[in-house]
Amino acid sequence: MPGLLRDLPQPTLAVVVIAASLSLTDLPATRRLFRVRRTEFVLSATAALGVVVLGVLPGMAVTVALSAANVFRRAWWPYRAVLGRVPGLPGFHDLRSHPDAEQLPGCLLVRHDAPLFFANARTFREWIDGLVRDDPDVRWVVVAAEPVTDIDTTAVDMLRELAEALHRNERHLVFAELKDPVRQDVERAGLTTAFDSAHLYPTIDAAVDAFRERTGAQWRSVDG
Repeated sequence: MPGLLRDLPQPTLAVVVIAASLSLTDLPATRRLFRVRRTEFVLSATAALGVVVLGVLPGMAVTVALSAANVFRRAWWPYRAVLGRVPGLPGFHDLRSHPDAEQLPGCLLVRHDAPLFFANARTFREWIDGLVRDDPDVRWVVVAAEPVTDIDTTAVDMLRELAEALHRNERHLVFAELKDPVRQDVERAGLTTAFDSAHLYPTIDAAVDAFRERTGAQWRSVDG
């Protein structure tokens, strides 16, 4: 095959290459990336620029490396939320989306939307520590753990240290909605020795009801 193209003029070969490149360009999809997810648009633009400036293989290598870094970034800093109750709306909801939501004094409801593992264990601990410092009246830290699909050994050690630190200040680390496989891993790792195993609740409602029964706390608005 290379012999068949040997005698073609270079402008002709250039046209073939340009035509092939244009067939790989999807401007509507690029515009959609810009509108829907800017991070993926930046990766797409970087891939194109890398191929143009560095060549095909180096450009793709740069793109793969950036994509891997983006995945790690999202695992390192996953979405986290403090939850509250919105009257007339079932469930518990992000205070950033519902700033008028109600909270229980002394009960901190939080949600971590990712597995807990070595990449984000430290940032999770720092996040909880910061929330507790901001509200010294907190007695229970209730983790809505339904999005947590895995907890590795680094995260287990972090949670044990966190539970012990909270307990020293008469606070408790509580989990709600742990998936059965994750709960089994937690129990197998001996994490329940660091806190009361009764503080593993099947639902957030169950954890909230238990806290209200013990303390008599009543829902109140964030600003009230």
